[in-house]
Amino acid sequence: MECVVYMGEVDMKRQALNVTRMKFLGAKVVPVTAGQATLKEAVNEAMRDWVTNVRSTHYILGTAYGAHPYPMMVRNFHRVIGEESRRQILEREERLPDLLVACVGGGSNAIGLFYPFLEDKNVRMVGVEAGGEGIKPGRHAARFQGGKLGVLQGCKTFLLANNDGQIELTHSVSAGLDYAAVGPEHSFLRDAGRVEYDFATDDEALEAFKTLSKVEGIIPALESAHGVAHAIKVAPKMSRDQIILVNLSGRGDKDVQQAAEFVFGRVGI
Repeated sequence: MECVVYMGEVDMKRQALNVTRMKFLGAKVVPVTAGQATLKEAVNEAMRDWVTNVRSTHYILGTAYGAHPYPMMVRNFHRVIGEESRRQILEREERLPDLLVACVGGGSNAIGLFYPFLEDKNVRMVGVEAGGEGIKPGRHAARFQGGKLGVLQGCKTFLLANNDGQIELTHSVSAGLDYAAVGPEHSFLRDAGRVEYDFATDDEALEAFKTLSKVEGIIPALESAHGVAHAIKVAPKMSRDQIILVNLSGRGDKDVQQAAEFVFGRVGI
C-alpha cells in the first residue's frame, strides 16, 4: 500500500525535518504549488486525488476538520490528550485545573484536550489562534477574530473570507496554524459560550518559544508556543494557587531552523 502525503511547497520548506521523517517512513511527499502553497491548498489536492480515485484510495485527515465523520473521528482519537491530562492533574494536585490552554489551527490538539473537561463548568478553556502580524486581511489566521461563517472543504464553520465569499490569504509563523478555517466543533463551542478563543501574534509566539526553551529546557513547536504565549499573558492576573494547564501539541525540533531565522537573523547561531 502506498502512502501519499500532499503538502504545500512553502510548508515543506518550513517543515523540512518532518518531510524527511515521512520519507524515511516510506511516504511519498507531493509538493503543492497552487495558491499560497500551504495547508489549504494541500487539503484541496488531497481531496481531488481522493474523489478521482475513490475506489482505490482512502482519505486521511490529521485535524478535526472537514465533512462528517472526520471532525468526530479525529476528536475521539485525540481525546486521549484530555483524558491523560485529567488523570495526571488529579493525581498530582488532587483537583482539576482552573484554566486549559491550547493552540488552535484546525483544532485537533485543542478539541482533544477540551473534550473530556466540557462538563466541568469550573474549568475555563481558551483556544489560541495565530494572530500573525496583527488582525488585518492576509496577515493572520485568527478565524474567530477576523472571520465569518462560511463553507470550505466539506463543512460549515468560521473562516477567513472577503465580502464576496472568496477565501482570504493567511499568515502565521507556524505552518500548522496557517489555515483559513477552523474545526466545526470549535465553532459550536464558541457559539455555545463554553470555550473562549483568543490569539497570539508571531512576535508573542516567538518570545514564548524562547522563554520556555530557556526557563524549562523544553523547546515547543511554534504552534504550541501560541498557547504558551497566552499563559504568559494571563498568569500574572491569576492567583498563585490557581492552575493553568497548557497543552504542548508538539516538539520544536522541526521548527528550530525557522525560529533561528526569526530570532537570531540567520540559521546556525
